[in-house]
This record gives sequence, C-alpha cells and structure tokens, in this order.
Amino acid sequence: MNVNGLVSVILSSVLVQAYAEETDQTHRLSALNELAKHGVFVETFEQTQVFNAEGWVKSEHEKYASQDVEVEKYFEAAGNVGDDNGLVFRQPAKHYGVGAKLKEKIFLDGSKQKKELVVQYEVKLQEGLSCGGAYVKLLRADDELDLKKLDQDTPYVIMFGPDKCGQSDKVHFIFKHKNPVTGEYEEKHLKNPPEVKNDKLPHLYTLVVRDDNTFEVFIDLKSVSKGSFEDSFDPPVNPPKEIDDPEDSKPEDWVDEAKIPDPEASKPDDWDEDAPMQIPDEDAVKPADWLDDEPDTIADPDSEQPEDWDTEEDGDWIAPQIANPKCEQASGCGEWKRPTKANPAYKGIWKAPIIDNPAYKGEWAPRQITNPAFFEDEHPARMDPISAVGLEIWTMSEGITFDNFYIAHNVDKAFEFAKLTWEPKFKAEEAVAKESEPKLQDNYHLGRALEFLFHLIGLVSSDPLYAIIAAGILSLVSALAFSFCFRRIYSKKSSVKKDDPKPTEVTKTETTTDDKAPTSEEHKMKLRQRKKAPQSKDD
Repeated sequence: MNVNGLVSVILSSVLVQAYAEETDQTHRLSALNELAKHGVFVETFEQTQVFNAEGWVKSEHEKYASQDVEVEKYFEAAGNVGDDNGLVFRQPAKHYGVGAKLKEKIFLDGSKQKKELVVQYEVKLQEGLSCGGAYVKLLRADDELDLKKLDQDTPYVIMFGPDKCGQSDKVHFIFKHKNPVTGEYEEKHLKNPPEVKNDKLPHLYTLVVRDDNTFEVFIDLKSVSKGSFEDSFDPPVNPPKEIDDPEDSKPEDWVDEAKIPDPEASKPDDWDEDAPMQIPDEDAVKPADWLDDEPDTIADPDSEQPEDWDTEEDGDWIAPQIANPKCEQASGCGEWKRPTKANPAYKGIWKAPIIDNPAYKGEWAPRQITNPAFFEDEHPARMDPISAVGLEIWTMSEGITFDNFYIAHNVDKAFEFAKLTWEPKFKAEEAVAKESEPKLQDNYHLGRALEFLFHLIGLVSSDPLYAIIAAGILSLVSALAFSFCFRRIYSKKSSVKKDDPKPTEVTKTETTTDDKAPTSEEHKMKLRQRKKAPQSKDD
C-alpha cells in the first residue's frame, strides 16, 4: 500500500470513530433531555453561569460573606467521557450557603404519580473530608422563602448526605415531622446511618422515600440502608399511647427487695471464723540437696571496678549480683520455709442464707395514664411540600464538589440519569486511580534511569572517549547490582534457616540469646551505668 492509501485508511478510521463518538454523545444528550422532563429539579452545571435570578442564589447572610463557591471544571476528559463541571466549594474553614428553587413543589400524597420521592446527587471530595458536611437540605415550601436570606435556621423538610468529623461518620437522613396535636416540628434521625465514602472519587448518594412509609438509601447505586418510618428513627415518629403518671410516687411502705437474709438462721456453734485460709504443710520435707548456707545471688566474680571510678564521688564500688550457679544444680538455697496448703477447717465469716422476701411486692412502677400528647400519624412519609434545595454547610476541607442533582418521583428514572452521568465518569476515575497509584514511584525511578541512559548515549556518540568512561560506569553499576542481589538472596536464605526451628522450652543447661555472656564493652557499659550506686554501710 502506498503512502496516500495508508493516509486514506487512517483518515477514514479517524472520521468513523469521531462520527461514532458524536453519535453516542447525541444519543446521550437526547436521553438526558428526556429524563430531565421527569424531574422537578435537574442540575448538571454544564452552564458555568448558574448564579442568577432563574438559577442558584448565594445567601447574603453575613455568615457566608466570604464564601468562595463557583461552577468550574473538576473532571478532565478520559476515554469516551468528556469534561465535567460541578459546583465547587473552594476554601476550607468556611461557612457556605447557596440554594435553588425547584420548578414545582414536590411531595407525596398517595396518588399514582406521587408514590416516591427521590433525592439524588453526586459528591466529589477532591481533598477528602476531614471535618465537615456535604449534605443537602430540601427546604419547606413557603411563599415568603427568600434564598438570599438562607441560613442554618431556614426551615427544611429533609436533610440528606455525608457528614464527618472526628469519630462521627455518617450519611444523614433527618426529616422534620410535624406534631398534629401541638403543631411543633421535631427532628427524626435515622438510627443506624451508613458511613461516608471518604476518598477522592465521585460518589452518588440517593434517597428514596415511599408513600408506604418505607425508605431506602443508596450509595453508588447500591442499597446500603432501608427500613420503615415506624421503627427506624430516633425519637420515634409516633409517641406512646400511655405514659408514666408524673404525679404518682412510690409508697413509703413499699417493699421492693426480692431476697433477704434468713432472719431465723443462726451461726453453728462449731463455726470457726478465725481459722486461717492457709496453714503450713506439716507433711512437707526439706529436699536433701537443699543448700542452707548458700545465698540465691553472689557478686559477679568476673566484674572489675572501672578505672575511672571515683570512690569519693561515686561511693564504694559494689560488684553486680548474678544468680548463684550452685543453686541451679540444687532444689534451692538459703533458709528453707515450709510451704502452705489450703486449711480444711477454714469457713470464713458466717452469713445467713438468702431466702425469698415474704413482704416483697415487686418492682414499683408509676401507674400509666393516657398520653395527652398522643397522636398516630398513619402517613409520616407524606411530609410537608418541598420547594427548594439548599447547600448550607460548614467544612474544614477544600474542593468539595456537588454535581448532577436529580429530584423526582421515580427512582428508575433517577438511576437511568445516574448511569448516563455519574457511572461512566466514576469508572474512568476508578480505572485511572487503580492504574496510577501503585506505579507512581516505579514510574519516577524508571524515568530517571532512562533519562540518565539517554544522556549517556548522547555523550558516547559525541565523543569516543566517553565510550570508555561509559563502559566503566556500566561495569561498576552491574557489579554493584549483582552484589546487592546476591546479598539479599543470601540474607533471606540465612533468615529462613534461623527461623525454621520451632521454639522450645529452655532448660537450665541451655543458654538463650538473652542469657549469653556480655562482651567486655557491654560489661563496662553496665558498670558505668551503676555510677551513683548504693553507698556502702560505712557511708
């Protein structure tokens, strides 16, 4: 094939690939546009200018005066996945407050189209999450809601998403429940929330609230928590029907001791409370080889007073003590003492036996009365209508990034949306992370080695004299490498041989590593450490 033919083939291949990628992108955008029709709030941040009257709003509250949050690119194109923008909270140690209105209110009412409430979004912790939140608040519908005045006290219906600081590590699901009797709102916290995905990959958080009073939390399209509104929250949604009577009190003559000492019992006449627990063993006999006149330890005969020992400054020198070798060959040394044994006559302090209390009335409990604040909410999942999303957080981490919000009534549509937006990007970043992290150090050293080799080749080609120098360098490097490898292999073999025997019990005749005789230098060091030793009796 001539050059022109080869160029034509390559050009055709490139055009076909470009057309295929453009077609895939067209289909993807078409699918996203169709899915967006099913959402009441969809935000991908493809447009960088989102802070305007029709979009996102920055709170003007003084608490957030210095917040640094903008839409910017946080994902570089990889494979078939293009660049991606997100809402980036740039600086650490800051309070942030931004929000956006939904195109319509969202709530559950049991109708065919409103049996699920889905909240889904991505979070990428570009520098991890040391202390702070990356959760969202779904704000209560209010005609007077002004996002420019958003703060921590702005009423919300649901708070959902990751939050971590110190030992606290959880994906929040909190909802505010209205007491129909008092009209007051109370926060209900998920009892066993899942943990945060605290790495630098983009992660997808999805909450599904269903009209049948159940919920489910997904992370990266995998279910991590689910349950019922009846028993999964603290405090519980519905209060108890009956409560303790606050006016009731335990009668003075109430007996709540179930067991008592038998008042009819008396100590037996032959009970000796003074008998000791241990007594000398009169049957014991001193071993025949017991050395009464030998001490347990003796002065080390091999020790010598250091030459620089100053008696006036350091006191009289005392040789260190060692175990008496004669005692090792005998049953013992020094004064023999008769061993003790358990006293068969020992009974200890007498106590009356315990019997059932005939006056026992049971454990006292206040009487139950009807709870004046009782109510039974049969549909706790039908929360107040939601009209806006708010990101009201504080964080010590920089680079927290939000992306691809999808709030709707259909979890299947939300997952379809995620598979077109989050999933390809996650797989691309995950592949890059797995491939690059273990090889970073190796690639660095390989690059430096190749750089040196190419430099050496350049010198040799420019001047034949360098060939001799290069040969010498390469020979030296080869010899050092061979020596290093040989020593590593030999040391490994030696260590294997040393470690092979199983540990056994050390007998008196065996010497362990710790018991070997010290060298002269070690001996002198120990003697020097005895400076300021105990003074002699004459002192």
